[in-house]
Amino acid sequence: MAEKFSPYDSADYLNSLEDIAYYLEAALEEAGDDPAFITHAIGVIARSQNFSELARKVGMSREGLYKALSNEGNPSFATIYRVSRALGLKLEFHAVA
Repeated sequence: MAEKFSPYDSADYLNSLEDIAYYLEAALEEAGDDPAFITHAIGVIARSQNFSELARKVGMSREGLYKALSNEGNPSFATIYRVSRALGLKLEFHAVA
């Protein structure tokens, strides 16, 4: 009998705020200079939550937020900031040099 595989989706495994924070930290380390990589990671995190509720908290339509966080999206910093706050995350910057 042939094995059946289903597509892997990271959003299925982001069940707690701690999981989300670790996922985003790993994405930030992996992204290098690719902001689209971070946008994608935030989109995955958003999909792991109630997307409609998240869009309401951010002050955008569901479709607008989905488009902003899609692979073709180019969200403003304000959108990224509002999404992170709505997810219960805090943006921080640290000196690395």
